[in-house]
Amino acid sequence: MLGLKKKYLAAGAIALGLGFHAPATGAQEFVNVLTGGTSGVYYPLGVALSKIYADNIEGVRTQVQSTKASVENLNLLQQGRGEIAFSLGDSVKAAWEGNEEAGFPQKLEKLRAIAAIYPNYIQIVASEESGIQSLEDLKGKSLSVGAPKSGTELNARQIFEAVGMSYDDLSQTEYLPFGESVELIKNRQLDATLQSAGLGVASIKDLAVSLPITMVAVPAEVAEKLGAPFQAATIPAGTYEGQTEDVPTLAVTNILVTHSDVSDDLAYEMTKQLFEHLDAMTAAHAAAKGISLEKATEGLPVPLHPGAERYYKEEGLL
Repeated sequence: MLGLKKKYLAAGAIALGLGFHAPATGAQEFVNVLTGGTSGVYYPLGVALSKIYADNIEGVRTQVQSTKASVENLNLLQQGRGEIAFSLGDSVKAAWEGNEEAGFPQKLEKLRAIAAIYPNYIQIVASEESGIQSLEDLKGKSLSVGAPKSGTELNARQIFEAVGMSYDDLSQTEYLPFGESVELIKNRQLDATLQSAGLGVASIKDLAVSLPITMVAVPAEVAEKLGAPFQAATIPAGTYEGQTEDVPTLAVTNILVTHSDVSDDLAYEMTKQLFEHLDAMTAAHAAAKGISLEKATEGLPVPLHPGAERYYKEEGLL
């Protein structure tokens, strides 16, 4: 009997190591949290959210899935292969409209919003030795623009188009996740990387302590040209090692998304527990400081899930 108990304990330890959480009350509902690459911001926040749900929603067991982020997450939700996902607002809008060029051959009509959360900042970082100081300087240089048709890569294409450039202007275009992009810059095999993420993203922090970097500005007029959900923003001085000045750029709101087959009660609890445990989210990553209940229903390109709507009505927001 003791040996059997040890086996169960070992299995539990392995499950927790993989980001799986189960409450003591036993499992009734499953919540798969869709995130992004492990060197981005979605992943640590997803791990925190998973633990919040496992600890505070009775009868729920949770899992965290690392993905290619926004576009893949939204397609997985439509297929019922996840219960909640992180995504960029412009990707959510494209999915709801069925924008084939953005990776959505058909309208993803099952998508429902849980909450608008923190903003993603477009962060273009180059090695100092590349000599890149501006968007114009990227011409003839090598750049990683994120995984193909990811939310980050869609951002890159939109920005290039807004300034009258294309990938053809680059000497080399790489479609790599954040961590791999940084490794190539460290190894002098890549000049720059464009990353759409919360401030203080681990990949750029790692790069900045490894070699001198330049944060490339994206002028405010680019935000004006692109329009909503893009807005002008600033990467504050000191966000990364060696960054001594504020850098103008663009921001786009992230959204927590679910789908219409998730029960009203579960969606209600997922919304409520998020806002009741923002301290745990902030402890997981500083980007979560940008999450506020007051802004949770602003600028959503898809309908709120009825369960989330019930919570916001209780809180007097709707």
